[in-house]
Amino acid sequence: MHGTPHIVSDVMTHTVTAVDRRATFKEIVQLMRDWKVSALPVLEGEGRVVGVVSEADLLPKEEFRDSDPDRYTQLRRLSDLAKAGAVTAEELMTSPALTTRPDATLAQAARTIAHAKVKRLPVVNELGMLEGVVSRTDLLKVFLRGDDEIAEEVRREVVAFLFPPPSAALRVQVHDGVVHLAGRVRDTSLIPVAARLVRAVEGVVDVGFELEGHTGVAASRDSSEAPAAGRPAPVPLVQAGSPRGGPPT
Repeated sequence: MHGTPHIVSDVMTHTVTAVDRRATFKEIVQLMRDWKVSALPVLEGEGRVVGVVSEADLLPKEEFRDSDPDRYTQLRRLSDLAKAGAVTAEELMTSPALTTRPDATLAQAARTIAHAKVKRLPVVNELGMLEGVVSRTDLLKVFLRGDDEIAEEVRREVVAFLFPPPSAALRVQVHDGVVHLAGRVRDTSLIPVAARLVRAVEGVVDVGFELEGHTGVAASRDSSEAPAAGRPAPVPLVQAGSPRGGPPT
C-alpha cells in the first residue's frame, strides 16, 4: 500500500503567538483574550520552548484571591497555591512543556492530547525550537475530506490491495465519510482485514459491508470488526515579555 498518512505539519497553525519567561500575568491574560487562545508557549533564547502557560495556570489567582485555605487544602493543592501568588510566565508555566514534532502522525498527536487532557500542543523541531501549534480542531480537519477523495483512496489502497480483479468486483460508496463496500469477493476471511484498513483511511467516519463469496454460500452484511453505518466507530485511543505572532491559533 502506498498511502501516506497526514502529519502534524500538514494541519498545524504555523504562525503563533508566544511569551518569554518575563511576561507578566496581565500581559498573558491580554494576549489570550486578543488572540483567542487558551494557552501560550513560553520561549527563551531564539525560540526554544521551555514551558506552556494555560488558563488553568492562571485561574488559581482568582480562586484563592479572597480565601484562606485550610491546612488540608494547602497540602493537597500546593502547586495551585504557588501559582496563585505568581506574577510572571516563568512562575506560572508548566515545565517541561508537552510538545509534538512536525513529522508526528495525527494519531500520535491525538493520543498525546487525549492522554494529557490538553487542548493544544506546541510543535517543535529536533532542537526544541517552536515551529507552530496543533490543536484539537486542527486534528479534526481530516474529516473535512471529500467523499470522492476518500472513495478513491479506498479503491486504490484497500480494494486493489486485498481484492484485485478479476478475483473480485466491488463497489465503493462514501456518504458523509461513511464507507460502504458491496459485491463479491473470493476470500471472505479478508473482510475483517478490509474493515481495519478502510477505517485507517483518514477522514473515514465508519465502514459497512455487503459482501459475499463467489460460491454464494458465505455472505457478510457487516464485518464483525466494523460497526454498522451510522454507529460511531471505536476510537483508539512574543519574546522579552511582549507579544510576537500573527493570526490566532
